[in-house]
Amino acid sequence: MKRRDEERLNKELLALAANTIRFLAVDMIENAASGHPGMPMGLADVMSVFSAHYSHNPKNPKWLNRDRVVFSGGHGSAMIYALLHLWGYDLSLDDLKNFRKFGSKTPGHPESIVTSGVEVTTGPLGQGFANAAGFALAEKRAQHLLGDAIDHKVWCFCGDGDIMEGVSYEAASFAGHYKLNNLIVVYDCNEITIDGRLDICFSENVGARFRAQGWYTIEIDGHDYEAIDGAFMIAKNQSKPTLIIAKTRIARGSAHLEGSHKTHGAPLGKSEVEASKARAGWSEDSFYIPKDAAHYFSEAVKRGAELETAWKADLEKSGHTRFVNTLTNPDFSKIEFPEFDDKPRATRDTNHAIINAIVKALPGFIGGSADLASSNKTELTGMGEAPEGANIRFGVREHAMSAITNAIAAYGLFFPFDSTFFVFSDYQKPAVRAAALMKAKRFFIWTHDSIGVGEDGATHQPIEQLTAFRALPNFYVFRPADGAENIECWKKALSLDAPSGFVLSRQNLPALDRKEARGGAEKGAYLIAPAKNPKATIIASGSEVSIAIAAQEKLAAEGIAASVVSAPCFDLLCQQDDEYLTTIFDPSSVILAIEAASGAEWFRFADAVIAMESFGASAKGDELYKRFGITADRAVEFVKAMLA
Repeated sequence: MKRRDEERLNKELLALAANTIRFLAVDMIENAASGHPGMPMGLADVMSVFSAHYSHNPKNPKWLNRDRVVFSGGHGSAMIYALLHLWGYDLSLDDLKNFRKFGSKTPGHPESIVTSGVEVTTGPLGQGFANAAGFALAEKRAQHLLGDAIDHKVWCFCGDGDIMEGVSYEAASFAGHYKLNNLIVVYDCNEITIDGRLDICFSENVGARFRAQGWYTIEIDGHDYEAIDGAFMIAKNQSKPTLIIAKTRIARGSAHLEGSHKTHGAPLGKSEVEASKARAGWSEDSFYIPKDAAHYFSEAVKRGAELETAWKADLEKSGHTRFVNTLTNPDFSKIEFPEFDDKPRATRDTNHAIINAIVKALPGFIGGSADLASSNKTELTGMGEAPEGANIRFGVREHAMSAITNAIAAYGLFFPFDSTFFVFSDYQKPAVRAAALMKAKRFFIWTHDSIGVGEDGATHQPIEQLTAFRALPNFYVFRPADGAENIECWKKALSLDAPSGFVLSRQNLPALDRKEARGGAEKGAYLIAPAKNPKATIIASGSEVSIAIAAQEKLAAEGIAASVVSAPCFDLLCQQDDEYLTTIFDPSSVILAIEAASGAEWFRFADAVIAMESFGASAKGDELYKRFGITADRAVEFVKAMLA
């Protein structure tokens, strides 16, 4: 359901609205003595027109059928906050005055968990473009599930920097392939970079590039209200995703700095602000909002309430209300997890059975792989192809894949996953970090977890990645030792309001005996094989737990009692109190950690660490474990030396 345009464009009012955006942003930046005035001033004319096209409800920012708007250039935050205040979101004038201050609702770059109305934490340039593609795919999936109850648009505002980043190219290719005609990207083409004119580093025909990727393109003067409005109307009725190339002037309206790269990331300065306001006939007062402009923007509250009320009535008539509630509040207790026998299995294989159990119970589970589903074992069997089905074919686009998946998680109906080899997580890192920042309930499935990858060699064997992701705040890395532990890890991950990563083996691992186990995986680590009065405790995760147990048996044969701790989640372990830690780490025992990765973080708990001190090599996995000393025999040597 969309609002119909009822009257012709009022250019005088739009100019007033645009200057309101401009000078609110300028005043915020001057007040903070920090910020980026160029983009807010240059894009203000576009945004004044956009306000009449934007379908949303400021008093319910989570209304399901709202348009999704992504500002990929997060440095334009002053403009974003000005608009959210003017539209009537929970952002006061005092919040604008606290721009960039500690604890405010208006941080330097927008964060979805901080500011109402910010759909997604975009982070580095280009990532928001991919987020927008994710929202568009999520809507297509929602339409398949809910029919005409979902009919909104996805808008993305980006700049030259976004277009240059590789992730936007990946996402544009993805969107064109999937014919995401609900996606409208406005490219603020001011041809200015931080270092100067765009042509010192970029000379592409952007329109030709996007047309080659299956997009419809329009080029307009980004300060011509009729052209902007006409482009929006055309874009909303396309059979392809649309790129609107809006030619603008950075810092439009600045008395002496319009068009200058100096306005990208620094305040205009008091004298320039005064001159610019005088030139526009604007009040000298800071944070001035004319009554007519305030009324123009605040119409969003009334219009939004009417749109949502009508939508709810239509949803009730369609009989989808209960299903929407099921999707938005998934009941994880309905999952019938598989049971595994004692046969050795790779954890990528047990994971395949687990995720298929999840998707059978919960229609909000959706995901895919970067062209590696058969290797990652992430195929959702019999669940069809997205957007109609649950399997997303991301292609070899790791960064875009994860930014897309972040937006699918933020959409409001889905808890998605994506997957690739663990070593390729380096390509995903900015999106993983953004997921952690916004506490997205989504899952990264990483297989081929160690030097156990084998003959593919050092380029494909992760070494430092475990340590890097364990260092990431609000992110949980699970590295299960076998199928039973994998299930417990998933149960815990599903209960967290945070993203999780599953680091899984390619090689078969033995099913472990837990008859004597104390504690559980939900604590991050537990005694999988306790000993009475242990002189040593060996801690390991994933593939190395069975090595630790073999070392325990060898030590026992020499009369040395050792306990083994399985630690599938280092991050959860770090959250446990001293009382729990003393139950798994006997204070009188020496502690040895084993991991086929860099492993430096284990010194937090261990007295010594057996880990990788170099890259891997090309050979069979078993041979590599021996060559690099990740063995039970070496663990025995370490323990004996520590005790001596």
